[in-house]
Amino acid sequence: MELRSSLPLLLVPGATAATLLPYTMVHLSALVAFGLIVVADLARLIDDSSFAWLGATGRPMSSGAAVVALTVGVVALVTLPTSAALRFDPSLQFLQLLSALDIAWAAGTTLVGVGWMAKRGWGYAAGAVVGVVCVWSIWNYLAAVGFAPDGGWQVDGATLMRYVLPYDMAAAAVAVITLTLGARRVRQAAFA
Repeated sequence: MELRSSLPLLLVPGATAATLLPYTMVHLSALVAFGLIVVADLARLIDDSSFAWLGATGRPMSSGAAVVALTVGVVALVTLPTSAALRFDPSLQFLQLLSALDIAWAAGTTLVGVGWMAKRGWGYAAGAVVGVVCVWSIWNYLAAVGFAPDGGWQVDGATLMRYVLPYDMAAAAVAVITLTLGARRVRQAAFA
């Protein structure tokens, strides 16, 4: 899968200084969309037999966490070769990997949690909103700081604290809260 997704990207012309930000954001957005598709597909497989040995209390949280963990792994396996195929500088590849994994877990966890609390469609919407906000925060950071002269990730701690980390922490809080509330609802429905 990851190799097939990378081969067509070898035909994409290398990014210039003017196109590096759009290339980076399109790539990250595609990774986030891919992660949401994977987590939504895997979440449909969760049923009463998933982690049944943990009982009604541990089953929903373990099932949700397993689906999200598997999704994060799949996103990692696609991020690495696609970043390399786009000929991103290694430090920018690392930023794409960190960003994609962080967004995949937060958006995916939100999708599962809200999907359990409400209807599946609300879960898709909530996961997408978290994904969009997180990609937007990375875009703001890169637009403010720019790239290193070699096209790499230019690290600026103060700008990260301003443009990325508050949204990252908010997304993490939303993810944990929605999964916890969703798991509680699933657990209560099992005893209804």
